[in-house]
Amino acid sequence: MKKSLLKYVPTVFIAFVFVQSLFFKFTGSYETTHIFGVLGDWSGLAFFGEYGGYIIGTAELIAVILLFTRVHGLGALMSLGIMSGAIIFHLFTPLGIVMPEFNEVGDIVGNDGGLLFGMACLVWLSAAFLSIRDLTNRQGTLYKIADKIVNQGA
Repeated sequence: MKKSLLKYVPTVFIAFVFVQSLFFKFTGSYETTHIFGVLGDWSGLAFFGEYGGYIIGTAELIAVILLFTRVHGLGALMSLGIMSGAIIFHLFTPLGIVMPEFNEVGDIVGNDGGLLFGMACLVWLSAAFLSIRDLTNRQGTLYKIADKIVNQGA
């Protein structure tokens, strides 16, 4: 029972955060437009500003689906990669840690106080835990992949 909780609590947390963010990413919300617009301008990749929300939202949806399958280690690793990118973008680009909040007509009415960044860090920690857990478990997908790579190289 305890082993199941160690797996499912972080899994459900990641799924909750990713799935609730899909609404924003797939509806072109002001928040998503702001975030990916800043990143598109900063990177010079105009397509990322326009389609980045859809790309990342799709990746998050795939990660969530994988988290609830036999290959959940791949979902955890994918979540870790997605959140690593998010954290790096928050820390090392003009995006910053504190995100503006918008009203229904798109006016900035405040800020989130770093909530989005904090959630990204918690998801990253959960995904890192699940990835390491799968990598150190002989039945884990990541363990089997790593073992296959190591034994093919030997």
